[in-house]
Amino acid sequence: MPQIYFLCTGNSCRSQMAEGFARHYFGRDWQVASAGIEAHGVNPLAVRVMAEAGIGITGQTSKKLDPESLAQSDLVVTLCGDARDRCPVTPPSVRKIHWPLPDPAQATGSEDEVMAVFRTVRDEIDKRVHELANQVAPSS
Repeated sequence: MPQIYFLCTGNSCRSQMAEGFARHYFGRDWQVASAGIEAHGVNPLAVRVMAEAGIGITGQTSKKLDPESLAQSDLVVTLCGDARDRCPVTPPSVRKIHWPLPDPAQATGSEDEVMAVFRTVRDEIDKRVHELANQVAPSS
C-alpha cells in the first residue's frame, strides 16, 4: 500500500490538517501519516477549524518523525522550511514535495484574527492535498 507522510516542526497544526485532508481525499488505498521534528501535541484550534470543514482530527496524535516510516514512504510532504531542512536523508525512491506554509500557531492578535490565519492555512492545505490526491491517487 502506498504511503504519504506529512512533516512539519511540531506536528501540531499544518501536518495534522494535511493528514486529515489526505485521509479524506486519498481514501483507503493509501496509508496516511504525519509527524514532526518534535511532538508538540495537536493544537485545539487546528481541531476546531478542521471540524468547521467537516474533517475530524480529534483522534490524531502528535508524533515525532520515524526514520523507518520516512524511508518506507512513497511521498513525503514538508510543510515548513524547518522540517525540510532537518528531514533525514531518504532513499531516492521517496518523492519529496515542499509546501512552505506559515505556522498558524504563531499567529497573534484577537481570537478572530488568529482564527482567520488558521482558516487561511487550512484552506490552502485543503486545496494542495486535494490537487495532490488528484495527481497521485486519481482513483481514490
